[in-house]
Amino acid sequence: MTSRTSRFAALFAGLFLAFSMVAIDHAEARRGGSFGSRGMRTFQSAPPTRTAPAPTAPVERSMTPNTGVNNAARQPQAGLQRPGFMSGFGGTMMRGLLLGGLVGLLVGQGFGGLAGMFGFLLQALLIGGAIMLAIRFFRSQSARGPALAGAGNAQASRFENRATAGQQTAGSFTIPGFGGGSGGSSPAIGSDEITLAQTDLDAFQQLLTDVQEAFGREDHAALRRAVTPEMVSYLSEELADNAQKGVRNEVTDISLLQADVAESWREDDRDYATAALRYESRDVTRERASGKVVSGDDDHPTETTELWTFVRENGSNWKLSAIQQA
Repeated sequence: MTSRTSRFAALFAGLFLAFSMVAIDHAEARRGGSFGSRGMRTFQSAPPTRTAPAPTAPVERSMTPNTGVNNAARQPQAGLQRPGFMSGFGGTMMRGLLLGGLVGLLVGQGFGGLAGMFGFLLQALLIGGAIMLAIRFFRSQSARGPALAGAGNAQASRFENRATAGQQTAGSFTIPGFGGGSGGSSPAIGSDEITLAQTDLDAFQQLLTDVQEAFGREDHAALRRAVTPEMVSYLSEELADNAQKGVRNEVTDISLLQADVAESWREDDRDYATAALRYESRDVTRERASGKVVSGDDDHPTETTELWTFVRENGSNWKLSAIQQA
């Protein structure tokens, strides 16, 4: 009886899990995620802003190769990590002393050999501790001067950024001191910070509406005009998945609530700008055949916060090149 009950419970749990996975796969027609390219800053985190103060999800899918250039700033931090207890020269000496003591016990020196080993070990630890204290003292003295100078420069930069942020405000966008936000990542090698104009901010706001509506209409021609070829491939793949599942994602009534420019820079003949956008829209997923809503609320708009990166080449029109979830 117990065995039959156990088999029934296992069968019920398996069926429940299977139907749950089917339901979730059907309802979550829009995958979301972070995808696209931000040039040399693709694998860097965008600086936090007033609109998106929390850390941003990294780019998950990109055609930009990760050459490791953007991770160069993290390498010096690895050298500052404290070594393990049994690593380095001190660890080698400790292991040698312990091994020597054990060998002494095995060859018959007994407790006398053990006491001698611990006495020598205590002396070695005292000498090693004195050496470590001296090294730390000299390192702290040598690093004190540059650290104080760096702190002064950072404070001056912060005041400059605040002044710039107070002077340059356009529509729903706030333009901070470029390259900083709230103290984000350092500029990539080979990129220069640039200044945006009101026309650029208007273009970003218009692209927010154009891209969302073109995606909802499944208008591939309009998407090609508004986004980069890489983004076309990702969005087209998502639309094809929706069609295969028999659903359609509709995004209407887009309204920008708040926006900040996190950073803007130039790489060769391309200009990039990453903006944090908080907007509301009616985002629903319907069955193609019946029009029945299977996900979302058609009566109430929902709020979304994302980071959109735009690019323009040789002074041409801006296009969407990446979307990151905030």
